[in-house]
Parts: sequence; structure tokens; C-alpha cells
Amino acid sequence: MRMALSMFVFACVGTALEVVFTALADFRKTRSLRLMGYSYVWMLPIYALVPVIMDVLYVPLEGVILPLRLATYVTLLLAVEYLSGRAMRRLLGEAPWEPGYRGKRWAVDGLVRLDYAPAWAAACFLFERLYLAMR
Repeated sequence: MRMALSMFVFACVGTALEVVFTALADFRKTRSLRLMGYSYVWMLPIYALVPVIMDVLYVPLEGVILPLRLATYVTLLLAVEYLSGRAMRRLLGEAPWEPGYRGKRWAVDGLVRLDYAPAWAAACFLFERLYLAMR
């Protein structure tokens, strides 16, 4: 039951963070105070995987300094984003976020953006804190 609740909370928090991130990124381009952000329903199960992964990773990384833990989390997160994007590309024809990533300088195969690594590190820091609070 604890894991189901954690998965639900992480799905909601991750998606909410994504909406805020996209609203702020859009504001940089448009200067619109509407701050309209977005996400995709497909992201809910992806974010729900975070506590499952944290159950495996946290104990071995517990004594590791924060920057190395975050680097590990971000690397794994980018791998999950890439693999889930590939799976959705096969299922849907393209990943939902692919049009926004395609052609960007730091995009890898149109499925991940390496320039988002600092934002993902901040998200992973929050995810780790939330994970510890829910243990």
C-alpha cells in the first residue's frame, strides 16, 4: 500500500513540476504572464517509477556525497526518459515531447535534452527529499 501511495504522489508531483517548468520556459520566450504550462498524461506512469527506482538506489547511494548522488539520479532519469521515449515512438509514432526536442542543440535523438540536466538535478533533489519524507 505504501508503494502504491508513493507512486501516486510521485506521479502527481513530477507532472506538476513539469507543468511549472514548461510555464517558466515558455515565459522566457513569450513574456506572457499567463504562465501556461503543460505535460502529458503519458508522464504519469513514468514519474510513478521514481519511488520504485529510489527503493533500489537510495540505500547504496546513501553515504555518497550529494553531487554524485544527483549525477547518478540524473543519468538514470535521462536513460528512463530516452527508453520510454523510444517505446512511445514505437507505440505512437513519436514521443509526446519529441517535437519540442527535435533539432535542439543538446537533444539526443529528439528524446532527451542534455541541457535540461541542471533542472533534472533540482527535480531529483526534490524527489529524494520527498522519498525520504514518505519512507
